[in-house]
Amino acid sequence: MATTNLNICMDKEVKEQAEMIFSELGLNMTTAINMFLRATIHECGIPFSLKLEVPNAETIAAIEEGRRIASDSSIKGYTSMEKLKEALEV
Repeated sequence: MATTNLNICMDKEVKEQAEMIFSELGLNMTTAINMFLRATIHECGIPFSLKLEVPNAETIAAIEEGRRIASDSSIKGYTSMEKLKEALEV
């Protein structure tokens, strides 16, 4: 397979942010662009949405509440499911 260079101009911040996301996905810029172009050809259009899962506000609030509860020594904790079920009377 013959290769060729592709030179594109983009905003520096856009490039840096995209590289960070691609890195988290285990990709580099060249691989990500090649994936996009091949999928574009296959689909004859914009092919897919590839994103990291970002928690919404409700999930973030639940995580923060869980951390608060876990670090609060005044809240009763249980060392086994059996003890929890006992306390819940189930």
